[in-house]
Amino acid sequence: MTMKPFRMEIPQADLDDLRSRLTAARWPAQTGPDDWSRGVPVSYLKPLAGYWMDGFDWRAQEAKLNEIPQFLTEIDGQTIHFFHARSAEPNAMPIILTHGWPSSPAEFAELVGPLTDPVAHGGAAADAFHVIAPSLPGYGFSTPLSSNGFSLFGVAQMWAKLMSELGYERYAVQGTDVGSGVAGMLAMLDAQHVAGVHLSGTSAGTPFGPPLDVDQFEGTDRARAEQFNKFREDGIGYLAIQSTRPQTLAYALNDSPIGQLAWISEKFREWSHEEIDRDQLLTNVSLYWFTGSGASTAHAVYDGMQAWKAFAAQQNHGGDEQWQGEQWQGEQAGPPTGVSVFAADNTIRALMDPAGKIGHWTEHDKGGHFAAMEVPDLLIADIRAFFGPLR
Repeated sequence: MTMKPFRMEIPQADLDDLRSRLTAARWPAQTGPDDWSRGVPVSYLKPLAGYWMDGFDWRAQEAKLNEIPQFLTEIDGQTIHFFHARSAEPNAMPIILTHGWPSSPAEFAELVGPLTDPVAHGGAAADAFHVIAPSLPGYGFSTPLSSNGFSLFGVAQMWAKLMSELGYERYAVQGTDVGSGVAGMLAMLDAQHVAGVHLSGTSAGTPFGPPLDVDQFEGTDRARAEQFNKFREDGIGYLAIQSTRPQTLAYALNDSPIGQLAWISEKFREWSHEEIDRDQLLTNVSLYWFTGSGASTAHAVYDGMQAWKAFAAQQNHGGDEQWQGEQWQGEQAGPPTGVSVFAADNTIRALMDPAGKIGHWTEHDKGGHFAAMEVPDLLIADIRAFFGPLR
């Protein structure tokens, strides 16, 4: 496995093209009320696009990301881009972080310093990690998506090979959103090398389950059940499109930066609990735009859903998507599991872990789907707390 050092160096011509397209954007009229009831309102997106065009400094963000060592390799025919920041602490534990959609490993940029150099960030030397953060296949610089397509199992196999090639005999795993699915698969595939698995954003795995009976829950769980039902009713249009007609959507995402901006910024607003810095948001959107990965991530969602439905059918669930709501249930065999549930998450322990077999479960009153951007200190503290006894 050949690993080549990599730096983000977007050609100036691509930046000029982006500005030209933003300048020439043809804006739709605002139909209906000036709110989010029909999607992203013009009153929100137009100023954000204006800042992307005239205020956002991609070169500054690019330089910041390039401070983190990066590499390209090929695994099973797929180009894989990954961050790899080693700690100076001799007893640091390797940790592989896996992002989700519509994100990228840039989501973890604020975690790298505190995880690799905890002493400089209020922690102890014993908390140190070597950080590996790959771009999922079809995302960012892990493009183009290979002919093998995308599946959680296939990605987990790639990550196991990557960690082996890097020489890590025992390592920690953390994943969010789609990355939580990859993390769970990795624990099964490479159990002899995985010290433990820390998950967040796990509600992403249950979008198609049946409506929940909110009366069976109380307090925070009842609020999460109500939130889940609302999301199921009017929040999964994006998933229905990407999992059925990704190529049709790809034309808009690949040709229009306004379309790409709207497609992603809607989810950052709807799924967050805290306000996300717009430079962080636009760094993520820019990575999608410059790499053309809006289109390939739509296909990755399609492939992932097809693979999951086939898996559900094999489990004698007849392809019933309700199986997704049961994915975390059952015996907690293998490496220990830890879960962080942030304020905007829909995860309910009584459903995900009815037997109470998950040893580490933390619920937070802040944060949301993009916890590494919203509340990095909370996520870091929980990662340290979970993996501390497992070192």
